Amino acid sequence: MEEEEDGAGRDVVLVSKDVLVRIKADVLGLQAEDYLSDRAVEPSDVYTGTATLFVHPSIIDEFYSYRFLSIKSLQLSSRLHPNEFIILRDELGTSKSALLKVSQDGARLEPLYLSNDPVWGITARNAQQRMALELLLNDDIPLVTLTGKAGTGKTLLALAAGLLKIEDEHKYKKLLIARPVVPMGKDIGYLPGEKDEKLRPWMQPIYDNLEFLFDTKKSGDIDKILMGLGSIQVEALTYIRGRSIPGQFIIIDEAQNLSRHEVKTIVSRVGEGSKIVLMGDPEQIDHPYLDSMSNGLTHIVESFKQEGLSGHINLEKGERSKLAQLAADLL
Repeated sequence: MEEEEDGAGRDVVLVSKDVLVRIKADVLGLQAEDYLSDRAVEPSDVYTGTATLFVHPSIIDEFYSYRFLSIKSLQLSSRLHPNEFIILRDELGTSKSALLKVSQDGARLEPLYLSNDPVWGITARNAQQRMALELLLNDDIPLVTLTGKAGTGKTLLALAAGLLKIEDEHKYKKLLIARPVVPMGKDIGYLPGEKDEKLRPWMQPIYDNLEFLFDTKKSGDIDKILMGLGSIQVEALTYIRGRSIPGQFIIIDEAQNLSRHEVKTIVSRVGEGSKIVLMGDPEQIDHPYLDSMSNGLTHIVESFKQEGLSGHINLEKGERSKLAQLAADLL
C-alpha cells in the first residue's frame, strides 16, 4: 500500500496462496491474486485415466477376433497413455463396444486380464471400479493413483487388493497404510496417551474399512486381528519419512493433502519389490496452502501419466449411498 501511495506509477499486486491474506487485502482495497505457477495442470486438462473412442464396428470386431489392436493402425489424432483404459464405441450408433487397456509400452490396446470375481469379498460395482482393481492387482505397475469423490470406493478397493496380495498370494511382506495428519476444520489440540492412542482418531476411517473387510461385529475385534496377523501396519505419514520400504504394499490415503515435496519424499522411499497406491479427492483439501490443481496427488498423476510403471483412474460414481453422492455433487 505504501508503494501505491508513493505514486511511482506501478500497480501493486499481492500474490499469495493464503486465501485469508487475499481476503484481507481485498478489504483493504489492495489487488490480490492466487499464485498459479505451481499448478500441475489446468482444470480442463486433468487426466482421468480413461478415454472413449468412436470407431468403425469392424475395428471392434477385429479386437474380439485377435484380442489386441495396434494403436498405430488406429491413426488417432490424440496420444494415448500407457495403462490408460479405452472404451471403444461404434461410430454408427449401435450398442457394440469394447473395454481395453493401453499396454505398458503404449504400443497396443489389450483386453483386461482380470475377471469380475470378488476380491476379499468386494466386487466391482461399476466399470471404473473394475479398472481400479485391474491396476491395483497388477504386480507390474508399482505406482497406482486413484482419485474420486467421497464414497466412490477408493479406500475399500485398495485395502481389499492389498489384503489379497499380502494374505492370499503372499506377494508382499507387509501391508502399510498411512494418511497425513491434517485436521478438517479446527484442530482438537494435544491428545493424551501413547502414539497409537493419539493416532486412532486420524486413522479411524482406515480401521472402519478394515472392520468391514474382516466382517468384524465389535470395534475391538479389528485390533486383535491386526495384532495376530502382524503383517498389517497402520501409520501416520509423519513416521514414514526417512525410511526405506522394500517388499511392501503401501497405501497412502488422503494424498490430496500432501505437497509436491511431500509426495516426492514418500514415493522416493519405495524400495525394491514394493507397490504404492496414492489416493484422495483433489476437491476435498484441508491443507490451507494447497488447492485441487497444486496438490501433490494431482502433480504425481500428471507427472507419471506417460510412464508404463504407473496407472491412474478417476472414480466418478458414488457407491456409498444416494445421499452421500448428492452431498459430493451439490455441496
